[in-house]
Amino acid sequence: MGADMLLLDSQVSDSYKFQRFMIYVHAKGMIVDDEYVLMGSANTNQRSVAGTKDTEIAMGAYQPHHTWTNKARHPRGQVYGYRMSLWAEHLGKEGDEFVEPADLECVNEIAERNWKKVHKFKILRAEGHLIKYPPQVDNEGKVSSLPDSDSFPDVGGKIIGTHSMDLPDSPTTKFRS
Repeated sequence: MGADMLLLDSQVSDSYKFQRFMIYVHAKGMIVDDEYVLMGSANTNQRSVAGTKDTEIAMGAYQPHHTWTNKARHPRGQVYGYRMSLWAEHLGKEGDEFVEPADLECVNEIAERNWKKVHKFKILRAEGHLIKYPPQVDNEGKVSSLPDSDSFPDVGGKIIGTHSMDLPDSPTTKFRS
């Protein structure tokens, strides 16, 4: 490896090295009961969908032969396949635990395990892209940092925010229930 490559590698942030990015996602997707999918930039509200105010695009699709009504059981069409491929992509594995979409136990377990790997044990590669975000929310809705973690992994940035001369404190440092 040449000197230029070593210099470049030292300048690459941890978020690039470990493929974890904080991003603003404008595109959305919704899968309903493994039989209907909605994808696009439009929000599911009148302003976005009516087409009179915002410039948005969205598409909805279903397979008439793969519905709960027609099958009297869990649909196994392409919408189901799409959801399963998203689980595989973002969690880095496939498995029977993802067949029932209402079961979040497996997702929370993987997110917690990845958080421990990255934060506590300093293991750099996580299982898939899912990681528990460091904020915790109590029963009254108050947001705070997890113990020993006031910043997001890889990219920094305070979880609760800091005072800014240019912005009011409420969006970055105060959370209301």
